[in-house]
Amino acid sequence: MKKFLYLSILPLLLMMNCGPVEENQQEETQQSMNKAQDIDAEKRIQELGIELVIPNPPTANYLKAKRAGNIVYLAGHGPDKPDGTQVIGRLGEDMQVEGGYDAARYTGISLLSSLKAEIGDLNKVKSIVKAQGMVNAHPTFKQHSQVINGFSDLMVEVFGEKGKHARAAIGMSSLPNNIAVEIDMIVELEE
Repeated sequence: MKKFLYLSILPLLLMMNCGPVEENQQEETQQSMNKAQDIDAEKRIQELGIELVIPNPPTANYLKAKRAGNIVYLAGHGPDKPDGTQVIGRLGEDMQVEGGYDAARYTGISLLSSLKAEIGDLNKVKSIVKAQGMVNAHPTFKQHSQVINGFSDLMVEVFGEKGKHARAAIGMSSLPNNIAVEIDMIVELEE
């Protein structure tokens, strides 16, 4: 009987002991979030050696960025290289994951360029909310998410925790001008 009583009380004792640990975890999470808010995105861009450019105007009847209150919607951007060319080709056919990862990173830089042109200062970003990554892929290619990691990793490098976002990584049979990657994103600004 004592053994049964001890075994039935043991889970309660363990649960009671978890309280302070949980509070410590919440405190650490809050401290981590506070540090994320201290990141200077403009300075991080410079430290990473990233050169933002003035985006080319859209080639059709749309906007590269549209602000609605404190939300900015960015249209699909491609992998624009510093020399003015784009990364062209199909994943699994013309290039592999590493080349696609670089293309997604270039696309992220292009998106940041349009975002800065729209809002003036990247330190106004409260959160990168969502991104949709489209990969120009051969039907047998299966590593779409590893390609779009090039974009996601860049957002975290620049914004820290604010750069973490929801996303989709989708394979497409083709993309405009045979670009390797196209990504659009939604950004929340500070009030």
